Amino acid sequence: MPLDPRVKRFLDALAAGNPPSARTVSVPQRRAQLVELMKLGGAEVSVGLVEDGTIPGPAGPISIRVYSPELKEPSTQLPAPLLPGLIYLHGGGLVAGSIDTHAPIGRALCHSSGCRVVALDYRLAPEHPFPAGLDDTRAAIAYVLSHAAHFGIDAARLGVCGDSAGGTLVAAACHDLARSGGAKPALQLLICPILDYSRRSGSRADFVSGYLIDQDTLDHDLKHYAPRGADPKDPRISPLLAEDLSSVPPTIVHTAEFDPLRDEGQDYFRRLSQTGSALAYTCHPGMIHLFYGLGAVIPYARTAFEKMGAEIRAALNDPGAIE
Repeated sequence: MPLDPRVKRFLDALAAGNPPSARTVSVPQRRAQLVELMKLGGAEVSVGLVEDGTIPGPAGPISIRVYSPELKEPSTQLPAPLLPGLIYLHGGGLVAGSIDTHAPIGRALCHSSGCRVVALDYRLAPEHPFPAGLDDTRAAIAYVLSHAAHFGIDAARLGVCGDSAGGTLVAAACHDLARSGGAKPALQLLICPILDYSRRSGSRADFVSGYLIDQDTLDHDLKHYAPRGADPKDPRISPLLAEDLSSVPPTIVHTAEFDPLRDEGQDYFRRLSQTGSALAYTCHPGMIHLFYGLGAVIPYARTAFEKMGAEIRAALNDPGAIE
C-alpha cells in the first residue's frame, strides 16, 4: 500500500526544512536532532508510577527508569503479587537517545502491556564505543533477572524489548545469553530493529533516503559506534549474522513497510521460524521507521502499541494465545 497520508505529510514537512546531510552532522547535532524529533511522541499515556534509580554495571552504575502500570483493582494481597516485566532499550543509532527522549515509548509499552517496564540508559558511543552498550545490556538483563522480585517483577515472566538500535543490543545480548546457557528472558520483542550493518538489503536500497532514517545516518552512527578494526559482520554488531540462533527466547518482531530496516527484521524472524523461537511478525503498512514514537503526527502509533501490548500479555502469560 502507499505511504499513510499522515506519514507523507510528516515526511514532506521534514524535507521542506532542508535538514543537513548526516554525513556533515556532529554527534552533538545528531543527539539534538533526536531530542527535537522525540518531542513528537504525543500526549503522555497514563501509568501508575514512575521511579528513577540505578543498577550495577560493568563500568559503574547504570541509570534506569521503572514504569509501573495502573492497577484496575488494587490488590489487598500482602506481599503484593509480582507483575510481568519488560526491560526496554531505546533507539538512537547507539550514539543518541536516552530514557528521557524515549520516555513516551516506555510509558506506552507499560500502559499497553500491563508490564512493569525497566528502561535502561546504556552507555553511548563515541564516548563509549562498542562493546560498551552491549556489555551494559547483558549486565542489566542478568541483574534484573536475578533481582526481579526487588522490582516487583516475576522473573519467569520477564521479557526484553529494543527499538531500532536498541533492538541491535537486545538481539545480540539474547544471542550471547543463549550461548552461555544461563538464565534468559521469557520474551524478546524487537521494534524496527537494526540487525545487519554489513549489507544493503532490498529495503535499504528501495528507501535509501527520504524515509526519516537513511543510509547516510546508519553509516554515520556505525562509524562512531564501531572502532577501527571492528567487523560489521561480527554478530555482536549484526545479530542477524549469528551462525546459531537456537535457544534464543521466543521472539516478536515488528517492522514498517517503508523502513530501510524492514528486510533484516523479516529475515531475522524467518531464521527464528526454523528454530521454533518465532512467535509473531507484523509489518505495519504505510509506516516508516520510528512511527511508533511519533504519535503526535502519526496517530496509528496507538494502534501499533495496542497490538504489541496484546502480544506481550499473551507471550508472558499464555504463549499459545498469540495468533
